[in-house]
Amino acid sequence: MNQILMGKGARTIVEVCAGVKPGEQVLIVTEPRQLKIAEAVGAAVDAAGGELAMAVITPRAADSQEPPKVVAAAMKESDVFISAVYTSITHTKAVKNAVANGSRGVMLTQFDEQMLVDSGVKADFPAAAPICHAVAEILENAREIILTTPHGTNLTMSATGRKSNAMTCMVNPGQFAPVPTVEANVSPLEGTANGTIVANASIPYLGIGVLDEPVTAIVKDGMITSIEGGKEARILSDDLASKNDPNVYNIAEIGVGLNPECKFIGSMLEDEGVFGSVHIGIGSSLTLGGNVVAACHYDLIMTDVTLVVDGQTVIKDGDVLVGKPLTETV
Repeated sequence: MNQILMGKGARTIVEVCAGVKPGEQVLIVTEPRQLKIAEAVGAAVDAAGGELAMAVITPRAADSQEPPKVVAAAMKESDVFISAVYTSITHTKAVKNAVANGSRGVMLTQFDEQMLVDSGVKADFPAAAPICHAVAEILENAREIILTTPHGTNLTMSATGRKSNAMTCMVNPGQFAPVPTVEANVSPLEGTANGTIVANASIPYLGIGVLDEPVTAIVKDGMITSIEGGKEARILSDDLASKNDPNVYNIAEIGVGLNPECKFIGSMLEDEGVFGSVHIGIGSSLTLGGNVVAACHYDLIMTDVTLVVDGQTVIKDGDVLVGKPLTETV
């Protein structure tokens, strides 16, 4: 029965998000533990008339590790590639090269069967897109971004000269999008972020998920210099140290979640999309418009945020003001 219910979400991913057309070359990249997700999506590709190929890869040793070269080459030659893996390949050269060659990418990292039935996939993506584009436009080329929360976050950064990304979950040629996280993001200029990050909601990596207690990171000149908190902070700190790569501490992204159907469940692409939340990405920034390649990319997610960009209040105490009548933003 669940396989039947999964079909609706799979069709949304294929028809609405990827926009698969008859005759298009569609590659699904997956790993053994995600085969049921890949099979449901593959059935939807076939129903849409796409020409399907599936690559089952050895699970990557860590997030952001490149897929096998033969798979990267196939991604580059596809019309559409869909990544249904547990260990992320999103922030890789393979994805960057595929979209640069005109492919359309949809990332389904850490999906489980229930997410195809009841998750942010249920959102009206066309209806959510205008606010996503509006927030992305504000973030683009921003001289000063100020992020604060009552939990202790107080972070400033600059994105001068940087293009933003409106990830609406619907892709055109040369674009990729994680699903179902509707989000607007930008990669700040390296070395410009300073202050304190307090993740109070989720760190959906390393088995951490929804947080039991806050994780605090001190940032100086674009790099995390210390991580404080309890058990979950130690898990993050120990993992980053084990990478033996200073770039894992880079402030790579600020992203705004804009999917009204997403909930905090401990899954990466669901948690990051929670409406009005903000995440700070650390590590690799290459696929987001930055210049840093790192051994990983993790997101630290917070709620109750106030976000001010070049003097404009975009979010006030968790309330997204963009798209509301002016009388509601006072």
